[in-house]
Amino acid sequence: MNALSIIGLILAVIVLGVTAYRGFGALTATLMASLVVILTNGMGIWQGLSEFYMNGYIGAYSSFFLMFCCSSLYAGFMNESGSAASIGYQLIDWFGKKNVLLVCFVLTALLTYGGVSLFVVIYATAPIMFLLFKEADLPRHLTVAIVAAGSASFTMTALPGTPSLTNVIPTQFLGTTLTAAPVFGILATIAMFVMSMLYMNRCEKKARENGEHWESPEGMDPALLEIKDRSTLPSSAKAFAPMVVLMVIILIGSRFGINSTMLATGAMLAGTIVTFILNFDKFKGKSLKKLISSGLEGGIDSIGGYAGVVAFGAVVTNSAAFSMIVEWVSSLHMNPYVQGVVSTMAISAITGSSSGGLKIMLSAFADEFIASGVNLQLLHRLICISADALDTLPHSPGMFLMFAVLGLTHKQAYKHVFWTSTVIPLIVTFVSLVILVIFF
Repeated sequence: MNALSIIGLILAVIVLGVTAYRGFGALTATLMASLVVILTNGMGIWQGLSEFYMNGYIGAYSSFFLMFCCSSLYAGFMNESGSAASIGYQLIDWFGKKNVLLVCFVLTALLTYGGVSLFVVIYATAPIMFLLFKEADLPRHLTVAIVAAGSASFTMTALPGTPSLTNVIPTQFLGTTLTAAPVFGILATIAMFVMSMLYMNRCEKKARENGEHWESPEGMDPALLEIKDRSTLPSSAKAFAPMVVLMVIILIGSRFGINSTMLATGAMLAGTIVTFILNFDKFKGKSLKKLISSGLEGGIDSIGGYAGVVAFGAVVTNSAAFSMIVEWVSSLHMNPYVQGVVSTMAISAITGSSSGGLKIMLSAFADEFIASGVNLQLLHRLICISADALDTLPHSPGMFLMFAVLGLTHKQAYKHVFWTSTVIPLIVTFVSLVILVIFF
């Protein structure tokens, strides 16, 4: 039964990845994968689905419902007011069409480092990226490389001071600070930034050689990206103001320890209101009722897929196989740096979550690490980076959200996530681990 449980868990992850690539919806894919785990781990089918799966689904839905809906509403108002287009054109004026990938990459990274989570930044940047990509005539699937590299790599794990949950968790167990190992973190950031840009530039060159062009997402009004008279757009000051308000609220609120989900929801709602007030004339003659309804309901589509993958994770964490893997990880006795990396990566890969992997790993090993005398500051930064290496496999909840907002599928764009948010962090993790084991 033990071997079957492990095989079943591995098979379930494969099933989820394959069904996602084949274009199945998140609900169908996660139910199929959950059934594999349930049947191979001796769990009752009804208990597995009605209790474990549904508790996970309902938990994710209730926790993030308002945030997703308000984020979608904010994106809708930024689009409809012309603010997103105004920002996009201003960035083109400043940096030129040739630097669209770099501009979008830096913009995403700055927002994330400023405290805007992946769940929010994707809504805030998607309209801007769409216009910039249309002007540069780049295929939409490349936006995934930008979002993954800009919000789910060094800004989440390596940059000293990042407010991400992945960087916060080690401080709670090791007694370190958010700026732990600053030199190490900065060097790792530079390495990931450079490798990501090299990858994206290569992809852009290949796309142009293959004759790929921009195509608007299905269901999106192309007119929103076809501005014939720029004088009709809001001024740059009005366009950037909602985004500035959003960041200020999140930054100040974070310093006071306000619940991050509530903070993000409030910031998105405030950004929406500011957009409406500053661009009141742009909404004249438009159905505000329809705009609000479509905006809020757009978040429902996104959260459904995310909740489904979280539900699958709930089934996994209640399985015998998961308990066995955690027990095996806890029995490892190696160099503290090696043990931290291997344990974090293994659990993050299973849960599809860097923060989840870190929390489970540190719950088991924190006391041992502290007693070993290892440099806790360096360990903090190393395990943060390693947590990012395998947390974005195809079954990661964040992947389903990102693809839903960008109007893409795993088959069309997961390869970019694999290279920017898996391979590159793996390289940095391995090189860093070798150096730390030898010299520290």
